[in-house]
Parts: sequence; structure tokens; C-alpha cells
Amino acid sequence: MNARPFSLPLPASLERVLRRTPALRQSYLVGGCVRDALLGLPVKDYDVEVFGVDYETLQRALAPYGRTDLVGRSFGVVKLTLPDGVHDFSIPRRDRKTGPGHRGFTTTFDPGIAPAEAAARRDFTLNALMYDPREGCLLDYYGGQADLEARVLRHTSDAFGEDPLRVLRGMQLAGRFGLTAAPETVALCRAIREDFAELPADRVRGEWWKWAALSTQPSRGLQFLAATDWSSHFPELHALMGVPQDDEWHPEGDVFTHTCHCCDAMARLPAWQGADEESRVVLMLATLAHDFGKAQTTRAEEREGRWRIVSPGHEEAGGPLAERFLGRVGVPVAVRERVVPLVTNHLAHLQMLSPRGVRRLARRLEPETIERLCLVIEADQGGRPPRPGGPTPELEALRALAAQLELEKAAPQPILKGRHLLELGYAPGRAMGALLEEAFEAQIEGQFSDLEGALKWLKGKGPSG
Repeated sequence: MNARPFSLPLPASLERVLRRTPALRQSYLVGGCVRDALLGLPVKDYDVEVFGVDYETLQRALAPYGRTDLVGRSFGVVKLTLPDGVHDFSIPRRDRKTGPGHRGFTTTFDPGIAPAEAAARRDFTLNALMYDPREGCLLDYYGGQADLEARVLRHTSDAFGEDPLRVLRGMQLAGRFGLTAAPETVALCRAIREDFAELPADRVRGEWWKWAALSTQPSRGLQFLAATDWSSHFPELHALMGVPQDDEWHPEGDVFTHTCHCCDAMARLPAWQGADEESRVVLMLATLAHDFGKAQTTRAEEREGRWRIVSPGHEEAGGPLAERFLGRVGVPVAVRERVVPLVTNHLAHLQMLSPRGVRRLARRLEPETIERLCLVIEADQGGRPPRPGGPTPELEALRALAAQLELEKAAPQPILKGRHLLELGYAPGRAMGALLEEAFEAQIEGQFSDLEGALKWLKGKGPSG
């Protein structure tokens, strides 16, 4: 074991509990909090593993300090609420594979398990690190610190293969921390590829969600899927591999390579980094799916005296493919409804721009916005190295016109409403509804832009019904 001095700053109330409680004399900070501290990242969750005591003794020892919730009894976890947050305290366990599926395990708890044995059951070496808060040192049984410094994703032990979800966890960890998998880990993931069918949809969704929300180099996660052949479980993504592109416009290579670059470009945009979590997920998934349609539409075609690779209509073709992929990975319907219109409209900036066209675009994008569509377009443009990235004149023109029309953040709303018609003596019913639809269409066409203009337009329609 490699043990070296290390300081992991702890919340004051948690540190008091660890230092003053005799039952916690063999307790260690574990998992993500140690990893993130070594990387210099903010630590949000502090998980503590306690050795040498049983579950009931652990609960009694923690009870004087705050509320204890025994929600994790089947996992040996006690949640302790302190003034500085809620912290998980767990006792070491042994898991034995007894059947198929992510939950096909028999779990037994053993206070006598040694820290090295407990660390061996963790998925990757960078998550098997422990911190001793009493001695102020890092416990590294499996070379996790060296792997972390080298940005290597390596499984901790052969127990990794008992839980196929760990492969998808590897995908999101690779994207979050810019990791490349060790060859032996790639081989093991390939060996359990068929176990994907065991995974419940909610667990698959959770790993894709983390990839989309938290990645700093999302391409590393996609490349991990490709290397392990787990990309074959996501055929809309897998189909992009080897699909050619015109080298004048896409010198970077095939569509999969382009998609990887685009996702990285999205992760670099300050607007993506500053967005709320769900919007980051929407934007990253839209970027991932934006060229799904190229697998169906790409062909060679003679244009201007030379053969070129073209993909006409790929944006429209990509909508159903994006919907299918998002359903396969369990993305909620509300998120799908935001992603798909971004996919099907990602070439809108190349059309002839006009106020009418921008108003219609804003409507097609609902519940998404032109502002976020422009981020997807910018990421697309940033995914063609060595061609320079950055907004093109066409994209800037779309942004400017949308801002001028005050449509960058929302679609146009009807100016003429039912209450206006009722005040003018129109009778409620289907005829009124049809008239309101006609009025909104006239508004989109630019025939009026305020209520005064709407009433003039209405007056031209004749007397009320």
C-alpha cells in the first residue's frame, strides 16, 4: 500500500464527529470526495466508510450528533444530517453475484473486512482511494493516485465484471475527467458486452445524464464506448463510425470523429458551463445527436464538376433517430421535446434570413429557443479541426436578427387574444378559435406587430360573428 501525507479539508462538524467518536476510530473518507480533492475540484459529498463496528453500533454512535436516517439498511448506509450537510456513513460489505441483472447480488456485512479488501470492490482505482482524517494521509492500495495523475481509467479488480453498469460509469468518468481506459480494462469491458441487457433503464439514464451534464471532454466517454464496443448498444451513435464527410468542409474525418469534436466544443462554451443542469444535458445531447441523420443520407454526388460527399436532408432525418436514441437511454419526455427541435433545425442559419423566417424558426423550436440553437450551431462549427471554430457570419446574422425581433429567448406569442374578440362582440366557439389561429398566422407573416395593427387587420376581415 502507498500511504502519503495529504490534507483533505473537511466541514467542521463532520471533522468533530470523526475525531471525537470512539466507534469511528477506523473510519475513512472514500470515493469521489478523495478523487475530487486530489484533482483540486470542489468536494460536494463526503462519504465515510467505517470498519470494526456493526450497523446498529454505527447508528447509535452517530445519533447524538444529528438526525440519522437508516434509508440504506440493505446497503449498510446511515445518513447523518449535520449543520454543514448530509453525509453517508457505511460499513464494508461483500457482494456475491447470484443472478442476472444489476440487482442480482447477495450482500453481507462484515465489520472485520480490511480496508484493502473493501477498496478492491470499488469500480476503478481512482475511486478506490481512501483518506485517513486522523493521520492526515492518503491510503492508496491499487495505484489510484498514479492513474489519476496519468488520466488512466483502470478497473480495480476482477470483481468489476460482476456489474455491467460499471462500463457506463466508465464512460461518464472518462468524459468528466478526460480519461483514457487501460488496455486490460477495455478488454474486460468487451468481455461483458452482452451483459448490457441486464441493466435497468433508469441506471442507464443516470450514467448518460452525468456524461451530458458534467463532462469536460465528452469525446473521451464516446471513445471509451467505441473502444469497448459498447457503442453497438446505441446504434444511432454506432452508425456514425466510418460515415465519410467531404474533406474540404470536414477535414477532421468521419461523422463520429466530427461528433466527438463537436461535443468537446460544446463543453468549452462558457454559456454551456454556466447553464442549469437540465439545459446542459439538453445542449450536449442535441450536439451528440445533431448528425445522426447522416448515417442514412450520406452519398457521393457530382457537383460543379467534381465528386463530393453530401448528406442532403440529414437534419430532418435526424429527428426520429434522436427520438429513438433518447428513448433507448431513458431520457424523460420533457427533455426529448427540447432536444429534437435543436437537431432538426441545426442548419437554420444557412437559410435565407428574414423576420418572417426567424419568427417561424422560433415557433418550430418550442420549447427550446434560438439562443440555445445558436450554441448547438456554434459547437457544430467548432467540431471541424483544423478549420477554425467560432461563430460564422451566418450564425452572427441569425443571432442579431433574433435579438432585434426580441425572439432569442422565446417564441412569439399571439398578440390578438380571445378576450379582445369577446370585448368586440364575437361569440365564443370554433369560429373564434379559427379566427385566432388565422390572426396568429398573419402576425407571424408580419402583417401586424402590435395590438393596434391586429385590430386593424381584424377590421379588414369584416363584421364580428
